[in-house]
Amino acid sequence: MKNIMILLFVASIGIVQAQQAFKGKGDTKINIGANIQDGGSGIQGSVDFGLAENFSYGFVASYLLGVNEFSGFYNGGTTQYTNEKPDFKDRFDAKFRINANIGNVLNVDEKLDVYPGLSLGLKNFGGHVGGRYFFTDGFGVFTELGFPIAKYSDDNDLFDDLNNQVTFSLGASFNL
Repeated sequence: MKNIMILLFVASIGIVQAQQAFKGKGDTKINIGANIQDGGSGIQGSVDFGLAENFSYGFVASYLLGVNEFSGFYNGGTTQYTNEKPDFKDRFDAKFRINANIGNVLNVDEKLDVYPGLSLGLKNFGGHVGGRYFFTDGFGVFTELGFPIAKYSDDNDLFDDLNNQVTFSLGASFNL
């Protein structure tokens, strides 16, 4: 029994010491979580690949599951809508993104990765600020705040605002 306790203690210290949020070139992170925004909520998945000590690129996709129906006159128009729901193209968004992983620059806990970045997507050009905290070498949590900088639409379509607004995401992060 004593040997098992010693083994567990040594293993737990090894796991604690092995945690590092962003390792740089060759590092791969996957985030899966909830996307929360005005008018709907959904799921978001992203993958980031380390290019250098403080730089990564990746992809993010989101799909809105729960979306409010719209009834009334949109944007001062003359067409009256009744219980309109968005199509797949209105609910889905995908983006290419780049991140500046600056946790070590800010001299924060090595288990914390802080990353501002830019994204180029199907609906807009935008930015994001996020953070990941790893409890073990392979598992952690993440949170992100995304925002549009330049929209591709003129806001004349009924559901243009769904993927052109500030979003909040949180969920699980995995280190591959």
